[in-house]
Amino acid sequence: MSTSPGSRSGPVATERLTAWFAPVVADAGYDLEDLDVRAAGNRFVVRVVVDRDSGVSLDDVAEVSRALSDVLDAEDDDLGRSPYVLEVTSPGVDRPLTLPRHWRRNVGRLVTTTAVGEQLVGRVVSVDDDGVVLAVEKGGAKKGQVRKPAGNRTLTWAELGEGRVQVEFNRPAGHRDAHLVHEGPDEGPDEGSDEGPDDTDDDLDADDELDAAEGEQ
Repeated sequence: MSTSPGSRSGPVATERLTAWFAPVVADAGYDLEDLDVRAAGNRFVVRVVVDRDSGVSLDDVAEVSRALSDVLDAEDDDLGRSPYVLEVTSPGVDRPLTLPRHWRRNVGRLVTTTAVGEQLVGRVVSVDDDGVVLAVEKGGAKKGQVRKPAGNRTLTWAELGEGRVQVEFNRPAGHRDAHLVHEGPDEGPDEGSDEGPDDTDDDLDADDELDAAEGEQ
C-alpha cells in the first residue's frame, strides 16, 4: 500500500486519521487510546494504541490492524502516495492512568499517584463513578525495603492525579497480571519503577508482550 499522511503530517493528519479510525476501533469493541503520525525518512509511521476492559491479545492487535489497513486503502486518494508503516499496539505499563477506564482496567495492580499534593503508593481495590479506593502502603522507599499496609483510602476523581503502574517482583495472591511480575529469588519484596529495574535482564513490559503489528504497505 502506498498511502500515507503525505505532507499533511502532524496535528492535521492525526485529526483526520482519528476521525477515520475511531468509529472502526469502537465498532470492533476497543477504545482508541492514542494515535500518532511521524515522519521516518521517506515514509510515515502511523502508530495506534487500542485497549479494552478484557485486555488486548496478539490476535486482537492483528484484527484491528487489518481493519485499519482497509480504512487506509479506502481513503488512499485523500492522503497522498508516500509509503507508510501502520503499527497497532496495546498500552504499555508506562502509560499514565488519566481516565476512569484506565484505573478500572488496573484493579488489583500496584500504582503510584498524587492525591492533593501527597505522593501515594497503593493497590487499586475498586473504581466507581465517584473515584478510586486504594489500599495504601507506607515505607519501602529504598530498594529491598518492605512496604507495610496503611489502610484503604477513598479518593475522588477531583483529588486524584495521574497514576503509574508499578512492575512487581513478588506476585500477590490472586494477581491477575503474570506478565507484569518477575518472580525472582526469595530476597523479600522489591518494587521496581515503571521502567523496570536496571540490574536484571528480565525487564518486563506489556508492550513487549503485545508487540506492534506492523505492515510495510
